[in-house]
Amino acid sequence: MKFIQRLGYYLGGFSIGIIILLFFLNGKEASCDYGPNARTVKNIILKKFQYSDEVINVISSYEIDTASVRQLVKYGNVNFSESDTKSVPCKTYQVENTYKERDVILRVKNCSLVATILDFKIKN
Repeated sequence: MKFIQRLGYYLGGFSIGIIILLFFLNGKEASCDYGPNARTVKNIILKKFQYSDEVINVISSYEIDTASVRQLVKYGNVNFSESDTKSVPCKTYQVENTYKERDVILRVKNCSLVATILDFKIKN
């Protein structure tokens, strides 16, 4: 069998496989969260959010709602060097993002059922 024939069979099978995958995964929210940042953020986002008293005051002074805080965590980057990933039963993560062109740092305590926002800082 010549190389051109093998290439044709390969490309034909590959394209049929892609079409089948697109058909089965169409409309489903399939995601590939394999990196540590993506897995951590997804784990936090799936839980109910609670806020410490300090955070409630800061958020209300900047007029930020709960949906915005959830978006900041969802699209933020986890700073693992500043996070406490070894504590038991709840790990504490530092999530960094920007809000209205200002740097935001959130400390999130990630427990089994609830994610608590411990600290919310906006840098100038």
